[in-house]
Amino acid sequence: MTTEFMNMAQETLNMFMFLAVELTILYIVISYAVGVLQEYVSKEKVQALLASKNGRGYFIAAALGVITPFCSCSTIPFLKGLFKAQAGFGPTIVFLLSSPLLNPIIIGILAFTFSVQLAIFYFVIAMAASISAGVLLEKLGFEKYVKPEVFEEEKRACGSSCSTKAKQSPVVIGKPNRWVKIWHSTWKDFKQTLPYLLVGISVGAIIYGFVPTELIVKYAGENKWYAIPIAAVIGIPLYIRASAIIPLSAGLVKKGMAMGSVMALIIGSAGASLTEVILLRSIFKKQMIAAFLTVVLGMAMTAGYLYSIAL
Repeated sequence: MTTEFMNMAQETLNMFMFLAVELTILYIVISYAVGVLQEYVSKEKVQALLASKNGRGYFIAAALGVITPFCSCSTIPFLKGLFKAQAGFGPTIVFLLSSPLLNPIIIGILAFTFSVQLAIFYFVIAMAASISAGVLLEKLGFEKYVKPEVFEEEKRACGSSCSTKAKQSPVVIGKPNRWVKIWHSTWKDFKQTLPYLLVGISVGAIIYGFVPTELIVKYAGENKWYAIPIAAVIGIPLYIRASAIIPLSAGLVKKGMAMGSVMALIIGSAGASLTEVILLRSIFKKQMIAAFLTVVLGMAMTAGYLYSIAL
């Protein structure tokens, strides 16, 4: 094997280990935190704040996305919590889109690396597109493409017969420890999600290790009409945290990548990742996943073309 291949393989392995550890910790911590919130915040309160019928619910969801700056994968456990709390479908989708995109860290790094003008442009586009997408998908009835089990509460393993016996012969037991109960629910959910997580991380790490930046510049950096769509598409499987994709983009600009393409690459990478899409299969049916990808790609391309025209 050549030295170059070995270096790529080592980078792939390092990225896999890094993402596996980081996303596992984030997923468990966030899932547990959501469980704790559900103990103290009633479903009625969540429904009132994030109701689809209440127009401000969409803006509250976007604001929630800003103050919970998760990466695209870390958003998933919080998303499940909102569905279980029966929050409005539209506002929940707004949160799914806005949480990774409106990360204050991204805005700050964009302003520092490129310009304040670009950071403001990015924020306005991401905010407007997230809210618009939530409203549109709600109006089009895409809620039916959420898997029914996502809305279900944890049930006793023994089923209805157990509950019948419990009614006939009640047994007084000590109050269960709520923290242990939340942990069991968190661990069960994580085990169900783990296969999706590992597949997504593996593919993302391979792309990271074996796809050279020169290839990205070649097909997404030239000042041609197809450069922006290619950059948007490349951003999704190229799973790199937004705080890392922006410095990488600065290097790509120095190699000749157009700023419109950079904008599309950043939104594509921050808004969705292959790992997130695989994880979303545990929540959404394929029609909703297709709609989600369409929204992110559309947002990325729109931002790229608008930036090329206006700035």
